[in-house]
Amino acid sequence: MGKSAKSVPWTRSVGLALQLVAIAGALLWGWSVWAGSDGPRGRAAQQVPAVETSHVMPPASAQPMIAPAVPISARIDPSWLDTVSSRTGIPRVALAAYAGAASVLTEQSPHCHLGWNTLAAIGHIESDDGRHGGAVLSDNGYSSVPIIGPKLDGGAFAGIHDSDGGVWDGDTVWDHAVGPFQFIPQTWRAWGADGNGDGQADPNQMDDAALTAARYLCHAGDLSTVDGWRRAVLSYNHSESYVDDVAKVANSYHF
Repeated sequence: MGKSAKSVPWTRSVGLALQLVAIAGALLWGWSVWAGSDGPRGRAAQQVPAVETSHVMPPASAQPMIAPAVPISARIDPSWLDTVSSRTGIPRVALAAYAGAASVLTEQSPHCHLGWNTLAAIGHIESDDGRHGGAVLSDNGYSSVPIIGPKLDGGAFAGIHDSDGGVWDGDTVWDHAVGPFQFIPQTWRAWGADGNGDGQADPNQMDDAALTAARYLCHAGDLSTVDGWRRAVLSYNHSESYVDDVAKVANSYHF
């Protein structure tokens, strides 16, 4: 996907412990989904990467079937966003995208058990939640300055020749990782999703990027086990220390 912004060394034992904590509540994730118009199911324990049940908004039953798709961020309870954003420091727009993407995957891939905390940790490490380099994440889910990684010219990073004609990264010679989740153009072409309902899949838009990252992680299988969770995160960035960093950040969102 992209190069981690942090490379904090961790011992194998500490990393494993963090992963155990990070997945401890994942099986409770399914409790976070609203059952039709009947309201929320029971409230899950606040264990990362599981999420509270009260944050997902009930579907609007009166909405016509022909209406445009609802942005995934619109699924999330505003009061939950206010509370969790204040406690974690995650921008409200980014948090809504993380939780919204995880709730979509709960419905589409119930075997996955992806918690919003895992997505949030990856988004934080990859781009400081869309604020890398002093950028400001706007209400429309775009950063004020495009977040583009270094050219993948085979020097410090892998060599990947241009695959998008420079459409996403502005480089017609080499590829660059793009957006808040740092997707390589060719990966985006295979996995890109429309999360904000505007009919386009844009790696620079937070809802789109978060939903794509969720789909990519869930493709690795069940994240409710240590091996499964580790395999999924490792597929995103092939670095042992990266996996440990994600676990550390995900568990920092425990409150």
